[in-house]
Amino acid sequence: MRPRLLLAAPLAVPLCGTAAAPALAGAAGADGAHRGSRTSVETRQVDPATAGNDDWKAGVYDAAGVTSLRASNEVRGVTIMGWFKMTGDNPGLQSNTPDPADRFNAVGLAGVLSGDSQGHDVRALLEVISVSGELRVVALGRRVDGSASQTFAADQPWQSVLPMHRCVFLAATFDFGTGTMALYKDGRPLPGFYTVSGDPWGVSPRVPGDRTSRPRPIRTASRSAGASRRTPRSAIPVPAGWTT
Repeated sequence: MRPRLLLAAPLAVPLCGTAAAPALAGAAGADGAHRGSRTSVETRQVDPATAGNDDWKAGVYDAAGVTSLRASNEVRGVTIMGWFKMTGDNPGLQSNTPDPADRFNAVGLAGVLSGDSQGHDVRALLEVISVSGELRVVALGRRVDGSASQTFAADQPWQSVLPMHRCVFLAATFDFGTGTMALYKDGRPLPGFYTVSGDPWGVSPRVPGDRTSRPRPIRTASRSAGASRRTPRSAIPVPAGWTT
């Protein structure tokens, strides 16, 4: 099944830059991540003290599957990557609970939803989420629609992986054939660990020709967040010999 939604940035994480927040939700701002980029997209909460869904988001969603993502059907692997820059207080305040101090437990960065997703189940996701009570940068993936997921979490504290007001190039790789995942920061591997033991993806034994099921959406906005920006896809490659 075709993917449904594309995430391109978290609610309080600009896609990279230092310009003031644009006036429109998900609007582009003059804030490039590297020498080859000039603009970025900023996503964040509008009024965290008011219950509702007014967060700035960027992405594409279709319950029947995004037609342009047909090429993503039954893939053997996925890489989610982009430039990210934290510019606000993350994770953001949870405006749908009675406690005014309650916060979300995650900051979505970028990813692709599964083919049967209701907006939360993912095929491949790069985010900051609570792991055993501690926020970590993770790669979270699901090989088959409706089946179990696996998470690979970075050892490094998330604030050091995504420091405030600095553009960072992050990538998460998902190999659905071997059941392995990896995280990278500015082109270098991030040591980490799997949160689920065994074979949650059901990789072994393999059936000849077996691949991941077809995804639906690609999302470019996060589920929670404070403030963040993300660089347009054309600016994603890391220039040789150059880091942020």
